[in-house]
Amino acid sequence: MSGKNIPKIKINPKTLLIDVLYDIIGSVLYGAGMYTFAFSSNFAPGGVSGLAILINHITGGKIPIGLCTIIINIPIILICIRTLGKMFFLRSIKTILISAVIVDYIMPLLPTYTGEPILAAIFGGILAGAGLAFIYMRDSSTGGSDFVILSIRKKNPQLSIGSISLAVDGVIIMLGWIVYGNINAALYGMIMTIGYSLIVDKLMYGIDSRKLLIIVTSNGDNVARRIGEEIERGVTVADGKGAYTGNRKQILFCTCSKAEVFSIKRIAHECDRKAFVMITSVDAAYGEGFKEHDD
Repeated sequence: MSGKNIPKIKINPKTLLIDVLYDIIGSVLYGAGMYTFAFSSNFAPGGVSGLAILINHITGGKIPIGLCTIIINIPIILICIRTLGKMFFLRSIKTILISAVIVDYIMPLLPTYTGEPILAAIFGGILAGAGLAFIYMRDSSTGGSDFVILSIRKKNPQLSIGSISLAVDGVIIMLGWIVYGNINAALYGMIMTIGYSLIVDKLMYGIDSRKLLIIVTSNGDNVARRIGEEIERGVTVADGKGAYTGNRKQILFCTCSKAEVFSIKRIAHECDRKAFVMITSVDAAYGEGFKEHDD
């Protein structure tokens, strides 16, 4: 095989440095949630880290949590690498190694939480969710169930990461009941998993979430003009036809903030009492008037 047939992977030093910084911050937060709160309070959330905590408990601590996550990740990586792509795979390997080192060598040096398990579940979920969000923002993951979750989302982009995570992690949470012999362990694990799933979605999407209004009207030009003048939002207009009536209509697409929804809906109905208005959520909006496009 000639060398020119082997694809070259270009690495930008600045981008790599930022990725590593996000990995370190994310792994410290995630490790604190998993080790400082969950592990020390004798319950396990979902995901491979939760499974590693259970294995560590079963073996009496003979297999460190970080090392266990690497071992579990190997078969999952081999299954999911084609779906997620080579670059994502390489970024995730970097994150997995950094996370494992931090969990096994840094977290044991820090004080652990020994208070109420319910508080451990809540604050552990907040920290773990914030950590995962940092890692996901750089298009990476901690491996394990993340690979499975992101593979599912790649094929079903309409599903949020948090909701898929909650479904995939359910089995591991139930295993906590068996391993610890206490249903409370499963309940605390569920609370923490729900917590970090919500935090991931809020940090990644909630701050920038927008609403999309789809307006079907016979007076589209007037509606679009008033939205532009009064709300100062752009509108995309397309021609349409009713399948049943055959009547020609205009279809307007307008992305806006939550606070602007009522005003735009009011304008549509003032211009056309029979206007059909659909309102849906948008995770994020990029372009003029919204967030700048990522580099």
